[in-house]
Amino acid sequence: MRGDEERADDGDGRGTTGGSFAAGGAPGAAGPGERPSGAEARTDLDAWHHWHERRLATISAPDGPLSLTGTHWLDDHPDGRLPDIAGVWLDDGDQLLLTATAADGLTVDDKPFTGSVRLTADQGPIAGSRVAQGARRLVVLRREGLWAVRDFDPDSPARQSFAGIDTTVYDPRWVLPGRFRGYAQPQSIRVENADGRQRGLGLDGEIFFTLDGQVHTLHVAVEDNGSLWAVFADGTSGDSSYRFRFLRPAAPDADGVVTVDFNRAQLPPCAFAEHFICPFPPPGNTLVVPIAAGERNLLAD
Repeated sequence: MRGDEERADDGDGRGTTGGSFAAGGAPGAAGPGERPSGAEARTDLDAWHHWHERRLATISAPDGPLSLTGTHWLDDHPDGRLPDIAGVWLDDGDQLLLTATAADGLTVDDKPFTGSVRLTADQGPIAGSRVAQGARRLVVLRREGLWAVRDFDPDSPARQSFAGIDTTVYDPRWVLPGRFRGYAQPQSIRVENADGRQRGLGLDGEIFFTLDGQVHTLHVAVEDNGSLWAVFADGTSGDSSYRFRFLRPAAPDADGVVTVDFNRAQLPPCAFAEHFICPFPPPGNTLVVPIAAGERNLLAD
């Protein structure tokens, strides 16, 4: 991540909570622009079903996005007392200062904690966060110089009521050949986030693809492993699909050829918990065509 910009691995699109899986087909599958048939089509369908099942498992996991019950910004709580969270949490410049007593019942690095400790932003899986309060994981976040603490509770109401994801079954029509073109220099633009604030969004290039005879473009970020990440809306957004979605194409080849597979369009984390601060699509990433594919909406009892 460049500075404090929003990126796919940065807490509101990160693979650990958003369920990031490679978009490429199985070995031997049809290449970009080729229509799969017979055994190849079955292989692609089976791969898609495996991806879908992994997504359901990731979303419904005890530390998945459904378990997020709050994102508490320290500047909203200058006394360091966060709602329903033990201890005192204070901004200490480049670090966050946590102070707790034995009665608070906090653990740090899986050990009972008393006293004071300076923390940096947690990286990696939610389950690897340093601070916990019982079964809850308290994840330290920093965004554009501001500190926050996220409360992941496996007993959250959203996780208990989860009934699946409304998802359109695989259709080879939505597997499109595309081409990636990187920018000469990475760009950062300000976009509105799900919490109403504007934040920086890092972008590294564009992908071009043709659908129903029309050329379309999406601005994308490049992940550390070379895969791509796009935040997009389309003609179904806010109607038969969530208001925007994520797309994670596999890394383009040396010539920039990339597969754009809308069968694997994903709901963003904020579709599962309102406390995520997912970025909205940047200018140019709202497709006028309806993309009736991939994950569409959250299902809840």
